Amino acid sequence: MNQKLNISAIIADLVAANRILAIEKVVDAFGHVSVRHPEYPDCYIIARAISPELVTPEDFMEVAFDGEVLGGDVRKAYLERFIHGAIYEARPDVQSIVHNHSKGLIPYSVTSEKLRPIVHSCATIGAHIPVWDAHTMFGDSNLLISTLEMGRDFARTLGQNNSALMRGHGCTVIGRSIREAVYTAIYLEVNAELQMQASRFSPITFLSDGEIRIISERLANAKPNEGYDRAWEYWCRHAGVEYRTRESVQSGQK
Repeated sequence: MNQKLNISAIIADLVAANRILAIEKVVDAFGHVSVRHPEYPDCYIIARAISPELVTPEDFMEVAFDGEVLGGDVRKAYLERFIHGAIYEARPDVQSIVHNHSKGLIPYSVTSEKLRPIVHSCATIGAHIPVWDAHTMFGDSNLLISTLEMGRDFARTLGQNNSALMRGHGCTVIGRSIREAVYTAIYLEVNAELQMQASRFSPITFLSDGEIRIISERLANAKPNEGYDRAWEYWCRHAGVEYRTRESVQSGQK
């Protein structure tokens, strides 16, 4: 495989991810998405500090797990990049991360109401969605994860789950690919809105743990151009970005 082409293909997917998350109103002026570096095990690829909808292929940088920007890049990095490094450090299975502040999630981060999957398409958000509260370990703060210590504390709360909320702040989701992370981020917001509507007619019948597992496995094992890829193609067209097949990204084709 041509590594240079592979990186180019991955960055094209990252550009698409940023645009998709913006058009689907998961991110606004703030939020970010990253991918574990395919060649260097202790760093990841993420855009410079810029609004997601404005991201271009020239905006990406390589960042070490401890938050150091590599390669002499002096552009401003996202303040909360420590979220990404700490999770990649703790979770070898994670290949991509989305952090956002989507509005529908916030009520579940500041109340005792638990966010749980309510519809089959939302199964990948996971059966358990913990809430991290910065105040528990760090007292009064601006609620932003601005140090590696805070990032590691959040990663412990996330544990082996796919999603975690941040009290009065937002959420972070993980994926075994960029497409899975984007899918989960979008459907976490969808689930929050549907659960809020359904709460008017409680009790709610949530997905069972077995249903969550079966649906998630089906999506993860779907053939190319099905499952996550089918959703990705739709979102690419909706966001006005080029759709690339999974095979072209994996092979490094332009």
